[in-house]
Amino acid sequence: MLYNHLKILESEAIYVMREVAAQFERPFLLFSGGKDSIIMAHLARKAFYPAAIPFTFLHVDTGHNFPETLQFRDAMMENLGARLVVRYVQDSIDQGRAAEETGPYASRNGLQTVTLLDALAEFKVDAALGGARRDEEKARAKERFFSHRDEFGQWDPKNQRPELWNLYNGRKKPNENFRVFPISNWTELDVWQYIQMEGIELPSLYFSHERDIINRGGMLLAASDVVYPVAGEHVQRQIVRFRTIGDMTCTGAVASHAATIDDIVNEVASARVTERGARADDKRSEAAMEDRKKVGYF
Repeated sequence: MLYNHLKILESEAIYVMREVAAQFERPFLLFSGGKDSIIMAHLARKAFYPAAIPFTFLHVDTGHNFPETLQFRDAMMENLGARLVVRYVQDSIDQGRAAEETGPYASRNGLQTVTLLDALAEFKVDAALGGARRDEEKARAKERFFSHRDEFGQWDPKNQRPELWNLYNGRKKPNENFRVFPISNWTELDVWQYIQMEGIELPSLYFSHERDIINRGGMLLAASDVVYPVAGEHVQRQIVRFRTIGDMTCTGAVASHAATIDDIVNEVASARVTERGARADDKRSEAAMEDRKKVGYF
């Protein structure tokens, strides 16, 4: 069958999730409302059905999220009957824990790290599951399924544990934790083919729609209260969709008429640029993602 490899990837991800449930006491699943975290929620329901999902869901809200994402998040959590905890970057700023950037190119995306680490400490989380994949970005390609973090939430890419024969070592010292990536081996095309196979619902942002856009150095950003034109820029109406969803200040759209899952599968199959090629936060430096991950970013 065409989708046999998807069943293998599904089984692998479910196995990893069950390992987390077996090895850790307070596992949380990080949920952004994007396609990868939606698939993670779908897999978690499959992994433990008919029992309840044994993970608390955690969303770090930058305050600059797409409204469509938040609406979808709340509806999905209600449908799953899952416990959702939301922590806000604005609270970290108000408490003096994070310093907000200023100017037209400011973003809160990097500030999520502070809010995330504080939330993990608050709930004494020993394993945080996320939907990161190795094909997204070169720093993420270095991750193991069970990615160890020290007591400061930091990651050392040069000191990672071997994972032979699907054996995952969850041993840790007090206050240390793990980030766990069950869909590490999936590609963007795998994700979309799985969504197609399973009939998974997604936020409307992923599908072609007409929107006010600002072209900022080749990045198509959604015009909003926090993304506005500066000298030489102007707002234009354009038909676009988003390949990835994050903070509005750094998530770029792509010009596209793909209005159905089938259209998107065909589009992704011929794409030559990774989906994170439309993320401004990854372009701040050559090692932007790895630098953020070392200090606790997901």
